[in-house]
Amino acid sequence: MSETAVAPALESKGEEKKKFSLGLTAQIFIGLVVGITVGRFFPSFGMAMAPGADVFLHLIKSIIAPLVFATLVVGIAGSSHGHSLGRLGFRCFVYFEVVTTLALAVGLLMVNWLQPGAGIDLSHASASQAGELLAKKPSGGDLIVHIFPTSIIDAMARGDVLQIVVFTIIFALGVKAAKANQIVDFCQSLSEVMFKYTGYVMKVAPLGVACAMANTVGKYGLDVMVSLGKLVGTLYLALIVFVVFVLGPIMYLAKVPIKKFLTAVKEPFILAFSTTSSEAALPKALQSMESIGVPRPIVSFVLPLGYTFNLDGTTLYLSLAAVFVAQAAGVHMPIEQQILMLLTLMLTSKGVAAVPRASLVILAGTLANFNLPLEGIALILGVDTLMDMARTSVNVFGNCLASVVLAKWEGVMDKGQP
Repeated sequence: MSETAVAPALESKGEEKKKFSLGLTAQIFIGLVVGITVGRFFPSFGMAMAPGADVFLHLIKSIIAPLVFATLVVGIAGSSHGHSLGRLGFRCFVYFEVVTTLALAVGLLMVNWLQPGAGIDLSHASASQAGELLAKKPSGGDLIVHIFPTSIIDAMARGDVLQIVVFTIIFALGVKAAKANQIVDFCQSLSEVMFKYTGYVMKVAPLGVACAMANTVGKYGLDVMVSLGKLVGTLYLALIVFVVFVLGPIMYLAKVPIKKFLTAVKEPFILAFSTTSSEAALPKALQSMESIGVPRPIVSFVLPLGYTFNLDGTTLYLSLAAVFVAQAAGVHMPIEQQILMLLTLMLTSKGVAAVPRASLVILAGTLANFNLPLEGIALILGVDTLMDMARTSVNVFGNCLASVVLAKWEGVMDKGQP
């Protein structure tokens, strides 16, 4: 056979091979199913796979600090429109406050309608764990002080995204004022390297997801949903209602290319769901949003900031869980008191990222403020992992959408992206 005949044949085989290759989303989904199956039928082996999930999460967390630092410095110091940073920040906070308030309202609406706490007995629940969580709740002054790092090295080591963002914004403004172009060039190269690094880590994402799910199902079992299935079901339904009837109209009004957006967000969404970690999805979310036309200065500013101030899934969960505990305790909360609780959560939920097991800590503080029994926390702990999967993935979805909406609002969305 001649060389001219062989070449097309090889190209054809290459195209056919490429056609049948699995994308990362499909691989992650397969890992999800394999992990659930292993955890369900071989629980001991599933729990033994926990180190695999930890290794993957450690690799992901190693990306966050240098990636956020580099992209934000380039976005601010390397941009010719640095004067618009204040305007972008103001618009971010307006958008975040409106959307998280709507999330709280949806949570209250759904929990009052479905009454998941009715008929549950709190007498056998223990308040000891809730008391420990309440002891960790910081004061308002502590939360403000926490925003500002004493050491950027320490903040990076702990993976405190908010402290990294605050330091980097001030640092980048200094770089811009000093016209230190060498630092901008270095950060540009660093960001490119970290995106390549992210690509390498994502190749083991399916294995990390499989290990995480096998450990979760092996440890807690699928039967854990039965006893508190109504609570879990109410949360999942409430989150679906929020995405469809709150985020959906936002996408329509902002003229977000819905099909392109959903395609881009599916991988970080599945990562967040299966690992119950917003951090695990952050590097991929940054890449995905930039790939659909969100400029790097916007996405590198909005996404990290949203991880503290725009946790839609978590804020919805907090309002729902607090009223659930009141229902389980047989305490009637009039609508006026529920609105007061909503206003309280509007403020306290903004400190969610500042403490470990953050949502449960904020919930314990809310229950104490409204004289509701802390024993309700013990009930929720049994199914918290299942609920954490849902609320974390919606957090990531909401923040990805926020970056697109803010880019549209700023008039800088790149429509030429595929």
